[in-house]
Amino acid sequence: MTRFERATPISAWTPLGNPVPLVVGRTGIAWGVGFDDVSAEGPHKHEGDGKAPAGIFPLDTAFGFAPADSMRGVRLPYVQLLPTTDCVDDTTSSHYNTVVDRAGVPRVDWNSAEHMRQVSQYEFGVIVGYNASPPMKGRGSCIFLHIWAGPDSHTAGCTAFDQTKLGELMRWLDPRKRPLLVQLTADEYDKLRSGWKLPALR
Repeated sequence: MTRFERATPISAWTPLGNPVPLVVGRTGIAWGVGFDDVSAEGPHKHEGDGKAPAGIFPLDTAFGFAPADSMRGVRLPYVQLLPTTDCVDDTTSSHYNTVVDRAGVPRVDWNSAEHMRQVSQYEFGVIVGYNASPPMKGRGSCIFLHIWAGPDSHTAGCTAFDQTKLGELMRWLDPRKRPLLVQLTADEYDKLRSGWKLPALR
């Protein structure tokens, strides 16, 4: 990952820091919702495929085990994970691809979910705004930036980092600047960079 920012939508991109290692889905990446028409080649993401989504997605909510008052350095809206916090991956549920408190809903209508407080790698992270408005059933759910299990690990479809680097990233993200995750193969990035007005990679 390389971070960039710009002052205005027409300003030049400025790189920040050095590239950071990360890991993605155990089977790679696949075109996500909203990007199926970008290329006729390559797989398209679906539930349970073990792939991280390819495309451009907002980063708008942080989460973690700690209470909000101990995360004051994080500027994104923050959700504390409770023992009853689920991310629903059941495609039949009305709460599919949402993070919810199962103790606070009128009816638990799902049979499958990630119990987020039980996952040590979710000690803190960011919800990737993938397949969210509204979610398309079966196109993938519960996509996060989270702590990795090491540089040789993989995820079920998320993007994961060293704990220290992820903490730095979370403190840098500013909702006023509308942060986005751009996730592509190197070849697709080169093809799309000019048309999408993406920064040149070093």
